[in-house]
Amino acid sequence: MNKTTPDSILKRKGTSKRIVALTAYDYPTARLLDDGGIDLLLVGDSLGMTVLGHPDTTQVRMEDIIHHTKAVARGVRNALVAADLPIHSYDDAPSGVLNAARLVEAGADAVKLEGGQACFQQMKAITAEGVPLIGHIGMLPQHVQEEGGYRIKGKTAPEREFLLAEALTVESAGAFAVVLELVYPPVAKEITALVKIPTIGIGSGQDCDGEIQVFHDLVGYFPWFKPKHVRSTGDVAGEIGKAVAAYIDRVRGEL
Repeated sequence: MNKTTPDSILKRKGTSKRIVALTAYDYPTARLLDDGGIDLLLVGDSLGMTVLGHPDTTQVRMEDIIHHTKAVARGVRNALVAADLPIHSYDDAPSGVLNAARLVEAGADAVKLEGGQACFQQMKAITAEGVPLIGHIGMLPQHVQEEGGYRIKGKTAPEREFLLAEALTVESAGAFAVVLELVYPPVAKEITALVKIPTIGIGSGQDCDGEIQVFHDLVGYFPWFKPKHVRSTGDVAGEIGKAVAAYIDRVRGEL
């Protein structure tokens, strides 16, 4: 396989070969997913919940993302590795540029940040420095406390207009792709037709140019919380339970 690049992701726009993306936070997972043919691996700030045990992403810091990006990058040969800029790491353009460079130094091929019009200057500054950027609009997990929880965005006319403007802003800032999280599917379809960059959906219907899921949700490794849009394809938690029970029985001589 050839190394996936921002340009090769961009060229998937409007093709039948949809972009397949998953989160990854450690070396063995990254290596397994890369060997399996995943196009894009995101070192997401979702590690705040899935790895670090926080209630949301708002307690994740740059040092956390850098640490996990280094681990993921060691396991990847072909997939594009993107890393989230965590909350308060891009409050202004200079800090965004500085922290984007830190993630690239850690092994990321691209960075992702949340927001559109409110972050235009940050996005523009990052792409001006030659750092590939993925946008993220719709439900913004870093603002979940302000939002009072997760909900579908775009069901009302004002929200629809706002999301269309957000998508165009991300595109104009130089991003090569945009994540649509919990966007009302008809609006996600409209955005996908509107912009010239690929849309990567999560809980946003089937009409995006690709899809991303949290690895732990996909394989059933995080049974304490399962988003409504997730269709698990495994039961890792169950298998771990069986393995641990068998180990306890063996050590205690009950077999």
